[in-house]
Amino acid sequence: MKDSGNEIVLMKGNEAIAHAAIRCGCDGYFGYPITPQSEILETLAVQKPWETTGMVVLQAESEVASINMIYGGGAAGKRVMTSSSSPGVALMQEGITYMAGAEIPGLIVNVQRGGPGLGTIQPSQGDYFQATRGGGNGDYNVIVLAPSSVQEMADFVDLAFELAFKYRTPAMILSDGVVGQVMEKVVLPPFKPRRTEEEVLRECPWATTGHTPDRPVNIITSLELRPEAMEKHNLHLQEKYSIIRANEVRYEELQTEDAEYLIVAFGSAARIAQKAISDLRKEGIKVGLLRPITLWPFPTDRIIELCSQVKGILTFEINAGQMVEDVRLAVNGRIPVTHYGKMGGIVPTPNELIDVLKKDFKI
Repeated sequence: MKDSGNEIVLMKGNEAIAHAAIRCGCDGYFGYPITPQSEILETLAVQKPWETTGMVVLQAESEVASINMIYGGGAAGKRVMTSSSSPGVALMQEGITYMAGAEIPGLIVNVQRGGPGLGTIQPSQGDYFQATRGGGNGDYNVIVLAPSSVQEMADFVDLAFELAFKYRTPAMILSDGVVGQVMEKVVLPPFKPRRTEEEVLRECPWATTGHTPDRPVNIITSLELRPEAMEKHNLHLQEKYSIIRANEVRYEELQTEDAEYLIVAFGSAARIAQKAISDLRKEGIKVGLLRPITLWPFPTDRIIELCSQVKGILTFEINAGQMVEDVRLAVNGRIPVTHYGKMGGIVPTPNELIDVLKKDFKI
């Protein structure tokens, strides 16, 4: 593939993820088509990176097979990823919790659609709980990045791999049908060569690579039948999650310096909120935006700080109200917190958001 350098190209968010995966040294993609994320696999099939970088691209027989292939590739220290949409990721939850328990890095991309169940192929943000609470069993978390643009769809691939390997944990890019399907200008990342086997062994001494005379056999599993040992492992995981919370919170603020009211929104909802805030400012109503980039870990401390400044917070999500629970936990009753959202694949307009904010806070 020709390196575009700093060339600006036009493509969908899903296509940007595929191109970024090739460029950031991804070793393998294993996935299954489902709307509205199918362009990720389709783009990889067209680009044929196995001929240029050696990256493996395989359409698995199911989402369950996909996540277990990620488990195996990640356990060998490889940069591997999968992608799906809401009900497909639901099928992956057992494999994701296995990866978290076994401390296996890997990337899962979820381009959300409306639910519950098979739902609709239209956009949604209804998988917030699934991503941030962990849909699998046990006490675990995955790092969750929420892009709001095609550029971030490209940028977050390498970041997700970096964080996944830094902390030996699964990472998720939680997008939605709007960001996945919209076409925008994007600068693709420069090519990063895939790591050699020697580099993998050096960077991932924990990886299972088969028996060699000069290397111990590493067994990677989430199974532990001894209660004391299982509790020790869980305490280790919780300590790791505390370190992630302390060091990896990411968010963006817009016009919060003098804000009297705050909108908290992520992904495509944040883009709608930006237009609403621009129009409200023209009316003299001082509203700011906090956009969580990491949904886990969540920017709790920054929301607490803003409570001393603003009169009220409106959380805006394309769902029935999920992130609002994290906002309310942070606020802890200090100021009013309300929620607005749509379901079923309906994307609200900026004018709807303006009307709700005025009504909720009697402006």
